[in-house]
Amino acid sequence: MGGASWLLMYRNRAHEPALNGQAEGMDPRNLYPRSPLDGGNQEPPGSTNAMPDRPDHGEDSYRGSGRLVGRKAVITGGDSGIGRAVAIAFAREGADVLISYLPEEEEDAAETAGLIETAGQKAVRVPGDIRDEEHCKAIVERAVSELGGLDILVNNAAYQMAQPGGISDITTEQFDRVMKTNLYAMFWISRAAVPHMGPGATIINTASIQAYQSSSALLDYATTKGGIVAFTKALAEDLAEQGIRVNAVAPGPIWTPLIPATMVDEKVRKFGADTPLGRPGQPAELASAYVYFASPESSYTTGEVLGITGGKPVS
Repeated sequence: MGGASWLLMYRNRAHEPALNGQAEGMDPRNLYPRSPLDGGNQEPPGSTNAMPDRPDHGEDSYRGSGRLVGRKAVITGGDSGIGRAVAIAFAREGADVLISYLPEEEEDAAETAGLIETAGQKAVRVPGDIRDEEHCKAIVERAVSELGGLDILVNNAAYQMAQPGGISDITTEQFDRVMKTNLYAMFWISRAAVPHMGPGATIINTASIQAYQSSSALLDYATTKGGIVAFTKALAEDLAEQGIRVNAVAPGPIWTPLIPATMVDEKVRKFGADTPLGRPGQPAELASAYVYFASPESSYTTGEVLGITGGKPVS
């Protein structure tokens, strides 16, 4: 899709230490560790602090340059992983940020909120389960009341639970949880948010390589991610006449607490090794894509899906 050049520009501007190093220090194969990584012995939803090999969210590297000054953002699943990386980047670009998360993720959420506040921005924490429609409405209401508006919505929260036995091992309960968390909540929050969003506002959804290269062990999760791609394109057409843009980021294998908490040990040990770059990605490597979609610099881009997959094709 021809996005490599602008994404490299964003990443280089956001992560100044990479520009100041020698060229060989920018080899994408070696910027971060390869598998096996130690995520700890975890249960869902997982915890960042319980990971011996902690993900990089850009805590020490992301440098903002005022792209989102004055903007008000909501990030679901903003406590850890990709959501935390996006929250850090948005705050350092000048946005106030509301993060939603499960109550059992409070420790991670508090740490993320602290990083937002250290950047000089307002942080609002909203714990709760987005499988509940009323809670989804409440997230938007809190953003409007406590941030003073809503300009950027990042539908990022997701649930998965790998089942190596495929469809025969996926219970109706699990299927329902995946659908409600990944699809219903995105619909409910977006529908509640749109009346509060004006021209120039943006919605960014987190899809996945699983929408294009679906794994049998993640059949239900892959189904929702394919739905997110379709939702993004349809909603982009729907909201274009209001001046609201809708795009998606499709990550590949990214090292977050969700991985050790929801995948079998063998898969965790090999996580990301099958990509052309030979390693899993880190949340920090995605943040600049969300900043691009959130900023006016992507003013002519809507209905697009950007794959950040370590070289796995998204088509």
